[in-house]
Amino acid sequence: MPFVDRVDAGRRLAAHLQSLRGDVVVLGLPRGGVPVAAEVARSLEAPLDVILVRKLGVPRQPELAMGAIGEGGVQIANDDVIRAAGVTNSQWAAVANREQAELARRAQRFRGNRPRVDLAGRVAVLVDDGIATGASAMAACRVARKLGAARVVLAVPVASQGAVEAIRSAADEIVCLETPVAFRAVGEWYDDFSQTTDEEVVRILEQSSGRPAPGATTTTEVEVTAGSLRLAGRLTLPDQARVVVVFAHGSGSSRHSPRNQLVADVLNRAGLGTLLFDLLTPGEERDRTNVFDIELLGHRLVEVTHWLEANPATRQLDVAYFGASTGAGAALWAAAAPDLDITAVVSRGGRPDLAGSRLAYVRAPTLLIVGSRDEQVLALNRAAASQLRCEHRVAVVPGATHLFEEPGTLQAAAALARDWFASHLAAAPAAKSTRSARTDSWSGSAPR
Repeated sequence: MPFVDRVDAGRRLAAHLQSLRGDVVVLGLPRGGVPVAAEVARSLEAPLDVILVRKLGVPRQPELAMGAIGEGGVQIANDDVIRAAGVTNSQWAAVANREQAELARRAQRFRGNRPRVDLAGRVAVLVDDGIATGASAMAACRVARKLGAARVVLAVPVASQGAVEAIRSAADEIVCLETPVAFRAVGEWYDDFSQTTDEEVVRILEQSSGRPAPGATTTTEVEVTAGSLRLAGRLTLPDQARVVVVFAHGSGSSRHSPRNQLVADVLNRAGLGTLLFDLLTPGEERDRTNVFDIELLGHRLVEVTHWLEANPATRQLDVAYFGASTGAGAALWAAAAPDLDITAVVSRGGRPDLAGSRLAYVRAPTLLIVGSRDEQVLALNRAAASQLRCEHRVAVVPGATHLFEEPGTLQAAAALARDWFASHLAAAPAAKSTRSARTDSWSGSAPR
């Protein structure tokens, strides 16, 4: 059964690990294993850390593992591969030295000045997003053992049967949800297997460690009221926040989207509040026509905005929108509502064209962020921009495709969004209670 993404895989894996509650440490294998491990640690109420290992690839065939190294000086050699590939001692040493330097870099990057979580006498639960050959997982098990773990449990959503058998001697227990007979690649078992970045790993570890971003920040799981519905959401409010940015995700995504979470974290660190919520109920999502019903989604955003205006924690804050993919169309549709006063709108890889004739009624300053390699969507954004009468700009991120998966491109988009919101917030009055009514005139009612 395929997993939606790493968050979904982590939650489903955690359900099979509840018996391990107690003196447990959850260790994610970077990078892809960390989002999975974060969900396991949250469910088990256990500390989260990384366990660092590096595959040693055969020279000129780096995808073929001849061994692995890990923290604490652990080395594993696959003698059969070494003999078959004719790898010499000097070649082995050269690869090992190079990967040892990367191991040290990752330790500094991911932990910073934080000490490694002590494993002595504790149960170490090692988590990855999947296992193909098992070399790295075996090294990780040995690292945990060397660092004093009393018991080592390897937990993964999916793995090849051969890998599971190979690792049995290194782990005290293996929990694996799927071991397909015809295993080809881990990514085939995920709907969304987009790359996990160093920045995402750092963010997850910092959040788990309880170290707040500069200034105190409060995150609350909420039920957002939209008409008669209650929708799950996550509201994050830094101290002194003057705005809450409402996220409208794209088709097939949710409030757990790693990309939206990364952008939200950048905004939170800049002192901006965020609300990530599910636009549709689980039952509504099963009908795919709802995912592309821009009017339905737009009305949902309008209702959620009214909920924020009535909520004691947010009613004095301005409201802005951040939309991705089809969610951008819904955000602009909602921003055109005559009874809303939206501070600013940002679209990332969005479909603003889906807002149709309502684009002409948007009053909020609007930034359209598109990747330079997302050529069709870039053309749609430029055409939509020509229909906007408000302040607007099209910002093109070099080298980015539709999902901004290329290194550094999502971070660039997040920085653009942060700066757009911050600059337009700075130009606005400081509090809703002192804001004068807008004088924008409407020629008739907004299109429905």
